[in-house]
Order: sequence, then C-alpha cells, then structure tokens
Amino acid sequence: MSINKVMITGNLTRDPELRQTPAGTQVLHFGMAVNDRAKNQQTGEWEDRPNFVDCVIFGARAEAMARILAKGMKVAVEGRLRYSSWQDKEGNRRSKLEVVVDEIDLMSARAAAQQPAQGASQAPTPAYTASAPQGRPQPARVAQTPPPADVYDEDIPF
Repeated sequence: MSINKVMITGNLTRDPELRQTPAGTQVLHFGMAVNDRAKNQQTGEWEDRPNFVDCVIFGARAEAMARILAKGMKVAVEGRLRYSSWQDKEGNRRSKLEVVVDEIDLMSARAAAQQPAQGASQAPTPAYTASAPQGRPQPARVAQTPPPADVYDEDIPF
C-alpha cells in the first residue's frame, strides 16, 4: 500500500488559468509559492527559500474557484501528487510534478490579495472552502449536545 497525500499552504504566484478539455471538463491551473526556512551557513541568519508548486483543480469546482482565486492570495490546499511527461514541439522530453487539489481553503480575502483603486472601498470576500465530492454520500453531521443533567449512571441499563 502507498499513500499519496499533500498538504501545503502558500501564496498564489499568478492568476489562475481556466481551460476546458475537449470532453468539456473544466480545468483550473495555478501556481503556489511555498517557503522553506533554512539557516544561511555564511551569515548565520534564517532565510525563506521559496518552492514553486503547480496545482490543478478539475470539474465544476474549477470554474467556481476561477472566479474567487487571484494572484497573491494565501491558500491551503490538500490533494495528491501527479507526475506528467510529454514531448514539446521541438521534440524535447518534458515533465512536471503537480498537486491535484482535492480541497482548498482560502486563508486571505480576495480584497487583500488585490490592490483596490484609490477611493474605492471593497468589503473583503468571506473565506470559502471547497471539498472534492466523495464517492458515496456522507451522512449529515449533527451537533453533539451533552445529556440533560437529570441523567445519571444508574439510569443506564447496562
């Protein structure tokens, strides 16, 4: 058995690109910058070193997220790694590793990612969570409430 699970947080490096497959499936591509923190051996100072990660979302969520996501936004994504390889127009072999996003959480409002025009006031967009559909319907979660104070151990039949 193997596990293919990725969880990262970072900032979008570019505006998302929404495309459509010949079969009509929506595909949203975006990039994220994820920092590693490392100590510089020469100066002794801690430095952030960026890693650039390509991400992709498929289906109806892709179109919805294309309207919400923008360059500079901080997001958390959860998904799985996918390796792709192809030949470019010059015949060179190309490859990449990307994250196929199952869940995405906004950690900053869209208004914070964009510079509003002078004099314009925008209310921040509320955080949005999109989850991938599961293979089977999930039961609705009911909030657990403690039992009433008049229930005691002797009332339990076992």
